[in-house]
Amino acid sequence: MQIHRPLVNRLDKASRALLLPDGGPAIDFSQPAGEPAFADPDSVAWRIFKNPVSLFIGGLAAVILELAEPRVRTGVWEYTRFRADPVRRVRRTGLAAMITVYGPQSVAETMIAEVRRMHERVRGVTPAGEAYAASDPELLNWVHATAAFGFAEAYHAYVEPLSADDRDRHFREGAPAAALYGVTKSPASEAEAFALFETMRGRLEPSPIVFEFLKIMRKAPVLPLMFRPVQPLFVRAAVSLTPAWAREILGLTNDLCLYAWQEFAVKRAGAAADRIVLESSPAVQSCLRMGLPADYLYRGKRAR
Repeated sequence: MQIHRPLVNRLDKASRALLLPDGGPAIDFSQPAGEPAFADPDSVAWRIFKNPVSLFIGGLAAVILELAEPRVRTGVWEYTRFRADPVRRVRRTGLAAMITVYGPQSVAETMIAEVRRMHERVRGVTPAGEAYAASDPELLNWVHATAAFGFAEAYHAYVEPLSADDRDRHFREGAPAAALYGVTKSPASEAEAFALFETMRGRLEPSPIVFEFLKIMRKAPVLPLMFRPVQPLFVRAAVSLTPAWAREILGLTNDLCLYAWQEFAVKRAGAAADRIVLESSPAVQSCLRMGLPADYLYRGKRAR
């Protein structure tokens, strides 16, 4: 699929807008020259986070799992403005993920420290009377594992298959930054992540909030205008990506998942997005920071 230059320019403009931190100046991922990120350019993380389609889908799948845990759900729904301003919330979360993966370590460390200070203020009681705190290591471990699972699984399912070794390596790569966030048990493999899921299964429960979240994400103007007609398909893709046992707990029936023709369309979109080199992309800017060509991550393993 050939991507026309006017379309690339429009996508690049949209990408720049998404990377503005609360309306402030955009972060320049190309500076300071030579400063490494927590992951290196040949990491699995750098490969999969360059794809906006799988990033959106994987992030949604992670949030579905996170909202299944009542303490996480209460904190997210009561302490954020997600319902009132979902676009801002998604942009802030997306920018934080980009800084964590691609940003110079000094920038990432500063940002993570600020996130931890914010988490220290998030505490309360669930509707069932259970105390929670966003800084609780058990909850941080859960959020980290679901995010790592969602991003890798979305890329694997809708862009390009990842080997078992690559999926395991992706979990290991995330450990250094995760520790700064306060994560105490970062899975070292996909098997360890699934083991954590199993230990948390008894904590998960259905909630109307999950369905409200999905409804918001079908309609919120998060994606560039040209992609909003397919945004509901990406939400379906996220539901499909959620483990079957979790969908059963949450009451997410098969009619909320992708149909076969829809899965084909999402895969086409994911594959196309994996070939678009955007000047404003953190992936591209970070390659330049490390003295690599702008298209380094788009060449395929052999070409690199």
